[in-house]
Amino acid sequence: MKLSLRVWILIIALLLAILAIAPWSSLKKGVLVEGVESGSPALEAGIKSGMIILGVDGKKIENIQDYSKVISEKSRLNGSQKTIFETSEGEFIVFSNESIGVTVSSLPKSNIKTGLDLSGGSRAIIKAKDRELTSSDVNDLVQILENRFNAFGIADVTISPVSDLDGANFVLVEIAGATPQDLKNLISQQGKFEAKIGNETVFIGGEKDIASVCRNDATCAGIESCSQASDGTHFCNFRFSIYLSEAAAKRHAEITSELTVNATPQGNYLSEKLDLYLDDNLVDSLLISEGLKGRETTQISISGSGQGGDRQEAITNSEDEMHNLQTILITGSLPYQLEVVKLDSLSPSLGREFTRNIVVLGLLVFVIISVLLFVKYRKMKITLAVILTMLSEATLTLGIAALISWNLDAPSIAGIIVGMGTGVNDQIVIIDESVSNKRITLKERIKRALFIIFGAFFTIVAAMLPLFWVGAGMLKGFALTTIISVTVGILITRPAFADIIKKIEE
Repeated sequence: MKLSLRVWILIIALLLAILAIAPWSSLKKGVLVEGVESGSPALEAGIKSGMIILGVDGKKIENIQDYSKVISEKSRLNGSQKTIFETSEGEFIVFSNESIGVTVSSLPKSNIKTGLDLSGGSRAIIKAKDRELTSSDVNDLVQILENRFNAFGIADVTISPVSDLDGANFVLVEIAGATPQDLKNLISQQGKFEAKIGNETVFIGGEKDIASVCRNDATCAGIESCSQASDGTHFCNFRFSIYLSEAAAKRHAEITSELTVNATPQGNYLSEKLDLYLDDNLVDSLLISEGLKGRETTQISISGSGQGGDRQEAITNSEDEMHNLQTILITGSLPYQLEVVKLDSLSPSLGREFTRNIVVLGLLVFVIISVLLFVKYRKMKITLAVILTMLSEATLTLGIAALISWNLDAPSIAGIIVGMGTGVNDQIVIIDESVSNKRITLKERIKRALFIIFGAFFTIVAAMLPLFWVGAGMLKGFALTTIISVTVGILITRPAFADIIKKIEE
């Protein structure tokens, strides 16, 4: 049987969808970095979630077993260990006394990304605390939050602007594998950093005033000293260098040129200190050497401290404080304080159970539809045509979702099911029209069926577009996958199915 152009278009689209879902996944080697602990040696070295580890200390890593074997062998050694990671984004050297702080998993078998309902994690809908957000405000906030999460080494995060039916704007943040408290901590701190001399601001956090921040170089960042108080509490001091923009350096020179020099037992310093404020709280005051009076210096040292019950805890807390401060200096502050409107959590085990139930339900519906179609039409060819077309629509929708990196969650899957149901209904319309009213030609009957189907398509899209534009989280995913599914059907599978039915009837 000679295939029509419409059927060839369907076949080519299916091949492209399959490539988009699983492009040579069986040839990939290595393990995926699923998470990096905050303040860990791995994070300080630059390793981030989403990287693929290809080798450790010169040994090839092809799977989880290879990685576990190499890491367990190193854990049995005493003292500080140097570990060289070869990743998809270059080589990283990690120095560690204890845990490296990396969680890995097997490489995904497909490019389909799953949302919180399937992979577990946390979802938050947030808004500004004391003001209404405009569309422009929301877009700026999304960009700043993305920079902050990237600086923390978090890759599996989705940040998007959403709005409700009243037109109020929010930001939706989803992180797979994170706890609600982790998510709340990441977005609750405004991170407004200011360095002042007297009442005048010298520089603030962010790329406007900060050219670069020393993070992973021991020569310009690290723990300086540790001490123990009389009550047994341990304190550790950290210091790291930052490099100011020319405008900030000029501002520093103008402010310090007006200051006087005071003689102290430690040396000669300017009459005012450089005060460091984080969220309007004073975190440190630095003495300014007389040599910096009126000088356009671009390098400044930032210091701080952390405490703990023992020395190791104090060091860990100091490193966390230093990394947090470095992140805020790099990314800048949030433009206003945020509050969490809604915070959800889902465990991975619930996601796996949900996926299993969806598969079982899908198979059950598939069998029922197949039996009913065969009972109604008594033709195996027609039954197979409907079933194959239904599977084709699902494959094409998943291929597009993989191509645009859309996270599939429960509402998104519901949208795919709605699209498949609409497809079966449209195919029945085509079949019924093709076998009825024999007084007109088969071509005219198929045209009439397609006219009915196009009318239903525009009705569905008109109903889904408002949900997509103003939907927050669940509504948006449902609307998008429904629109994709019915569009795929109307442009690719319905025309091909009409040609197939025409051939069967002829």
